[in-house]
Amino acid sequence: MAESSPHAVAELRDVSKFYGQGDLQVRALDQLDLTVHRGDYLAVMGASGSGKSTAMNILGCLDRPTGGRYRLNGIAVEQLNDDALADLRNQSLGFVFQQFHLLPNASAMENVMLPMVYAGVSLEERRERAASALDRVGLSQRMDNRPNQLSGGQQQRVAIARAIINRPSLLLADEPTGALDSSTTAEVLELFDELHHQGITLVMVTHEDDVAARAHRIAHFQDGRILNGEL
Repeated sequence: MAESSPHAVAELRDVSKFYGQGDLQVRALDQLDLTVHRGDYLAVMGASGSGKSTAMNILGCLDRPTGGRYRLNGIAVEQLNDDALADLRNQSLGFVFQQFHLLPNASAMENVMLPMVYAGVSLEERRERAASALDRVGLSQRMDNRPNQLSGGQQQRVAIARAIINRPSLLLADEPTGALDSSTTAEVLELFDELHHQGITLVMVTHEDDVAARAHRIAHFQDGRILNGEL
């Protein structure tokens, strides 16, 4: 097995994921190799059932591979217990989803502060960092608004601020523009461009060619593998 790259944030090596048994077994990932380098902007594309969502779940420490290895910042993820995995996920990863998953009765500020509660950050620092993150995504005037007082694009910006609040090594975005109109999509993609230019490593699942074109690399998934070879 090759040594880990010092420039890699995430490395999947010979990763397989099976569901079910016998004749009903589904091979969601088939000896997948994927490297996400520090500073990458990678788009992941593929038809339903191609394995892209399973790969994202493993990258996000939301699922475990059946076989192979996963290194996140050099840490052997497959060897961690559930508590250690949850800590690593909170400290090293940020998530942005198609549905914003904001707490409806909490303000933008309170939603963004939430991951820092689990990280044990003091209340004063939580407020400072949340205000800074909301300013970073252009919502400094909307900190006290609840989700139902925000547009879809503004809600996604809150979700992005929440995702970057713990300064993650890797930001994972799963169809982040899927629920947005074209104008708002453009605004969110410009924000991703800005975050990438500021040094954030980004992996984004999308089915839209024009969205994927914003990335620096594209991984096309089919039958649990990457069509364009090892990345």
